[in-house]
Amino acid sequence: MNTTKMQPLLVQLYGEQIGTSALNQLTSILDQYQGRLPKPRTRGISQRDAVLITYPDQIQEQGKSPLRTLVEFSNQHFADFVSTVHILPFYPWSSDDGFSVIDYRSVDPRSGDWQDIQALGKYFRLMFDAVINHISIGSAWFQGMLHGDDRYQDYFVTPLEDADLTQVVRPRALPLLTIFSTTQGEKKVWTTFSADQADLNYQNPAVLLEIIDILLFYVSQGAEFIRLDAIAYLWKEPGTTSIHLPQTHWVIQLVRAVFDEVASHVMLITETNVPHAENISYFGDGTNEAQMVYNFSLPPLVLHAFQTGSGETLARWTAGLKLPSDKVTYFNFLASHDGIGVNPLRGILPEAEIESVVKTVQKHGGLVSYRSASDGTQVSYELNINYFDALNDPQGNDPLEVQIQRFVTAHAILFAMAGVPGIYFHSLVGSRGWPEGVAQTGRHRTINREILSRSLLENDLAGPGSLRKRVFEGLSRLLEVRASSPAFHPHASQRVMDCGKPVFGIARLSPAGEAVLCLHNISGDLWNIEFDAESLVNFSSGAERLTDLISRRVIHLGQGGTLELHPYQTMWLVRA
Repeated sequence: MNTTKMQPLLVQLYGEQIGTSALNQLTSILDQYQGRLPKPRTRGISQRDAVLITYPDQIQEQGKSPLRTLVEFSNQHFADFVSTVHILPFYPWSSDDGFSVIDYRSVDPRSGDWQDIQALGKYFRLMFDAVINHISIGSAWFQGMLHGDDRYQDYFVTPLEDADLTQVVRPRALPLLTIFSTTQGEKKVWTTFSADQADLNYQNPAVLLEIIDILLFYVSQGAEFIRLDAIAYLWKEPGTTSIHLPQTHWVIQLVRAVFDEVASHVMLITETNVPHAENISYFGDGTNEAQMVYNFSLPPLVLHAFQTGSGETLARWTAGLKLPSDKVTYFNFLASHDGIGVNPLRGILPEAEIESVVKTVQKHGGLVSYRSASDGTQVSYELNINYFDALNDPQGNDPLEVQIQRFVTAHAILFAMAGVPGIYFHSLVGSRGWPEGVAQTGRHRTINREILSRSLLENDLAGPGSLRKRVFEGLSRLLEVRASSPAFHPHASQRVMDCGKPVFGIARLSPAGEAVLCLHNISGDLWNIEFDAESLVNFSSGAERLTDLISRRVIHLGQGGTLELHPYQTMWLVRA
């Protein structure tokens, strides 16, 4: 067992004596898993990888567990163009739609069991959530702390009365500390996200070792991707912001070193809804932290582009995307179970333009979630809206065909970008917002979390001309085309093209020389592009014919090398 990379990290975290003891315990844990973890069918990532993001109980039918229904539905409808299913937390939970976990090692019996998870793994690669910043106050761990169990007394963050917490960065407009009655008297517990979610104390090495054991258990159950939820807040330190602390990065590096040793096929994905420069710090040096980072700036920037009819800011930001190595890439997405982050726009757009995005979303029926700034003011944090509605004014006059084309083209940008695309279940099947759900739960995020009936969904997808059918066909076609071309490999090069303000253009080029020019008209206007194909994407000199991979049509360039793009049209062009 090679623990060369692990030992200095544990010493940095806990000091020489405690760190060395923790290393011995960690080695014992790794010995138990050595040689016992499943071998993956595939390693690494390619242009064929696309991730479906879904709740375990997303679709339901009478007489079957929701997970079993998900297995059957996904295999029937998605297997040709989705490689991986990210099942949002399927563990027993008490709140936050799964993100307040009661038992990390169990499947919520309301959703199914481990056999259902393994059945899904027969058809797809699996991504599990590691909700390890906090745990439900209904968990055995927290209840053990409340009732005096010695093992759990130091499992949670209980700052001293005089602790300086004034600098702590908050993702919610809620109290940071929650008072609980215990057998040892009242305790104030750090609760970053809600009073039902108690933060774990990683200054206790026993907590870290237990979590590593749980992550390895997930690998034993078929996880090939581990999503580190809200990982930026992991390590707490009074007198600091308690976000992005060096110790948090050391913990991620330790987990990466563990996986590199006993499960090298597993990839870490960090979820940090923060400004871009902070977000990409979780790549580390390109070899020692996350292999993928959620690209949080992409969803609001694509939205901003369509709202303004200009791709200038999106193009400028895309041109500046850099990776520390060819071993890492972005996890690109537009919609998820959460809302559209506002923080990732800060530092890219002026506050006035950010406020314009917020107001437009509100006009479209969306809601806004706020966080508390260090001075106590409320700052917009997240836009809660279905992405179709974010792009299309429900009260507007645009024909449905235009709305669908706008939505599909937005996703064409997502799929064309360097990285691995993630697509939310509701986006793939053309769902709209669910304001009735917000009225039921009182939570803004419910607007994009409707649970669907399988029979009704099947009927809609089969219905000629239905919104769901047309969106599904448009997005699945793009994903199939993407999978067919090595130019869309996550590590293929990407170059932003200057095609005029209304067109977002990027050229993708594989190491073997396959090239695709991706053009997306983000405006409602007809637009003519004048270009020399050779100068754009290394097409042969004087090429006058190109093929659009999406429509399979041969495109004849006009006089002077002009190309016409209709409103909200997408073309992915190769040499004819």
